[in-house]
Amino acid sequence: MTTLTSPHDLLAAIPFLIGYHPIDSLVLVSIKEDCVGMAMRIDYPIDQSEIAFDLCASHISAEDAEGALIVAYQPQGRSDGEIVLAQTTAALSRAGIAIYESILIADGSYRSVLCHDVTCCPIGGRPIPPLDSSRIAMESVVAGHPMPFATFADLGGSVRSNLLAQEEQWLERVQKSDVDPSDSDLNNLQRDGATAVIDLANDFIAHGISTDQDLIAHVLGRLSEIQVRDFALGSHDLDSADGYRRMWMHLLRSAPTGFVAPVACLAAAIAYEYGDGALARAALDRAFTDAPTYSLALLLQRVFNAGWPPQSFAQMRGELHPKVCAAIFG
Repeated sequence: MTTLTSPHDLLAAIPFLIGYHPIDSLVLVSIKEDCVGMAMRIDYPIDQSEIAFDLCASHISAEDAEGALIVAYQPQGRSDGEIVLAQTTAALSRAGIAIYESILIADGSYRSVLCHDVTCCPIGGRPIPPLDSSRIAMESVVAGHPMPFATFADLGGSVRSNLLAQEEQWLERVQKSDVDPSDSDLNNLQRDGATAVIDLANDFIAHGISTDQDLIAHVLGRLSEIQVRDFALGSHDLDSADGYRRMWMHLLRSAPTGFVAPVACLAAAIAYEYGDGALARAALDRAFTDAPTYSLALLLQRVFNAGWPPQSFAQMRGELHPKVCAAIFG
């Protein structure tokens, strides 16, 4: 994300950072070395205790942030937005984090509470400009980032199953590649699964999509094997990440019941590394719906709740991958 130089920039950046246009929310954005870091959104605070705001500040502090940007999206019928911003500011200050901007959004208008020039920031605020009028939107789209979803519900819809996933014949095709962990030929099945992941990823990297339904079904089935799944988790690098992201989202929508959790976790993990926390949680929700005790989903839930920096997760994933490769390929 480019440098944010005005309240307009910040308001335009937030939907890209969290994946959708927030309402009734408190959003904090970490800043480190003049660069935008993590964006954290929470439901508009009902518990306005000092402890609750200190917890928010601790997540920003875990990013080693030097400063933060705060935006309160005040719900209709509420008038405590400035109080919420003041409490958030106090918590961040206790954590040693500077406040670079603090904005109140209410009734379709925005106002910086740090600016006391009424000619610049009138008490009634200024109308929120259209997203497509900002340079942030233009630069994000040019960089290949999708436009944000209108609501969180729309974002959730992007990870729901498609019609193919409901077909009985499709389920049977995927089940043919399911892996029995007691199979005497398990290692060859693991090798076959890892190779299939790479072949399918190369399709998505080269063409943006794959029309090889047999290969898609094969990968979905093979991902039931934990080593194949862990191999897939570590397979992408910076150059291939976009292709893998498209692949996991496509497979998540196509996965039949019983085969959702592995690919949902892969989609959640790569979304988290992209800084797309809302999409990561939406994908993780699908994993829990499919398999409530799935171990990787439980691990990712702890990572997300702890506010673990995406780069630290990526480093852990990268360190694990050579061990998985050695176990599969010797």
